[in-house]
Amino acid sequence: MVMRIHFLTMKRLSSSKRVANNVVKGEIEWELRPGGMLVQKRNVGDASSGPMIKIKVSHGSYHHDIAVPAQSTFGDLKRVLAQETGLETKEQRLLFQGKEKDDEECLHIAGVKDMSKVVLLEDPASKERKLEEMKRNQGVLKACEEIAKVRSEIDKLSEKVVALEAIVRGGARVEDKEFLVLTELLMVQLLQLDTIKADGEAKVQRRVEVSRVQGHVDTLDNLKARNSSPFSSSCNAVSMTSKWKAFESGVGSLTAPAPLPSSTRITQDWEVFD
Repeated sequence: MVMRIHFLTMKRLSSSKRVANNVVKGEIEWELRPGGMLVQKRNVGDASSGPMIKIKVSHGSYHHDIAVPAQSTFGDLKRVLAQETGLETKEQRLLFQGKEKDDEECLHIAGVKDMSKVVLLEDPASKERKLEEMKRNQGVLKACEEIAKVRSEIDKLSEKVVALEAIVRGGARVEDKEFLVLTELLMVQLLQLDTIKADGEAKVQRRVEVSRVQGHVDTLDNLKARNSSPFSSSCNAVSMTSKWKAFESGVGSLTAPAPLPSSTRITQDWEVFD
């Protein structure tokens, strides 16, 4: 009897030693399950982790058949569903028998069996963020389309500015109204750009077009000055002539011309002289 007890004790010690060696080697990984139960960690998709079960997951109008190990957690199920649905794990809510389940809860402990039904819902906060992002993207797309229309008009005006520049640099004179008309048309497009509400990429595109318009307006101002420069001397001459005429008439001068001596006074002086 004593020998049998000694043999069983030795067997248990040997078994415990093998388990300890496996833990030291890293062959066995442990995890703490709900309720304080310490169990061997199992990986999803590992056939050696236990029997597989098929779960029917309902996601709105979509249905997914997901195969996972029977002893997986709801968090493991979420990771598989993330690949199927594109929803991140933090965006998922899993309901079984009308109750939402935590990621750490085990499927078999919750009563999930083969062909059980689980409901997948998208987190409301995540859904709202996606809707806001979708609206923002639609707004950016609409703004880009409006900017594209303005860009087309600016391209046409740009061609006219280039043609006008070639004429002026060639030495020919252009009427001033040509510069004024082009400048006004460019300012209309600038106002149109100002009415477009743009964010992100659309805001960058709008800034580029505003810079183009401002550059064309500056070019037209320089061309207008150059177009008028050959006649600057004649203009100055006309201006100076007007000033001289004004001076001769006594208008606008600081001091009026000195009055001539009257004939009466001269006569009186001669009478005195006599």
